[in-house]
Amino acid sequence: MATLEIKDLYASVETKEGRKQILKGVNLTVHSGETHAIMGPNGSGKSTLAYTLAGHPKYEVDSGQALLDGVDILKQKPNERAKEGLFLAMQYPVEVPGVSMTNFLRTAKTEIDGKAPAIRTWTRDLSEAMKKLRMDSKFASRSVNEGFSGGEKKRAEVLQLELLRPKFAILDETDSGLDVDALRIVSEGVNRAKDNTGLGILMITHYTRILKYIKPDIVHVFSNGRFVKTGGPELADELEDKGYDQYLPEGSNSESALA
Repeated sequence: MATLEIKDLYASVETKEGRKQILKGVNLTVHSGETHAIMGPNGSGKSTLAYTLAGHPKYEVDSGQALLDGVDILKQKPNERAKEGLFLAMQYPVEVPGVSMTNFLRTAKTEIDGKAPAIRTWTRDLSEAMKKLRMDSKFASRSVNEGFSGGEKKRAEVLQLELLRPKFAILDETDSGLDVDALRIVSEGVNRAKDNTGLGILMITHYTRILKYIKPDIVHVFSNGRFVKTGGPELADELEDKGYDQYLPEGSNSESALA
């Protein structure tokens, strides 16, 4: 069983007004096979947590640790973190002109496994995964995310998740911009990846609609740079009914938090 343990994590980002601390003492433990939903308003630091763990250079770690099976990934480069088994599905996937999806994925798979997958096996696995995600086979030869719709980009993220088989996946608002059919297909892909590999999931979201398809074991409320409440799936229902106001810093409201 793999474990991701975040210990007292503080992180900052450079702004026009100077460096601002966003993460203010994050503590979380996720085990293989667990799905954790991280919910909270915009501006609370959820995406900062995701990108800090993935190693985005914009975010500076002030203190703390993130241990993946005992290895502090915060001391590693982003590609080394991926090799340890960490995967980030981005809220806004980037385009990579000139690099085909199949070459991108096969290169990534080679780096993670330490050897290139056999062409015949790779072609079969890629084709089967794309069919399950309702992706046209032509997308395999297209440049990564170039000209893809929002829903197509999210399917491509889940395609990577299924083929690269990480230990832990951070899903940063994977549900944003998806219609009902796309949400169902993407969610089925995430559930399929979990069933096949036993990966642990950190699912960042504002809304409960994706939780109808990807069932969380634990729900956390994230506000002002830290977790302020943890509960079972029923906590998501409470947030749906009552909103986040009770968890916001004193003197703020949901509208200011969403700014």
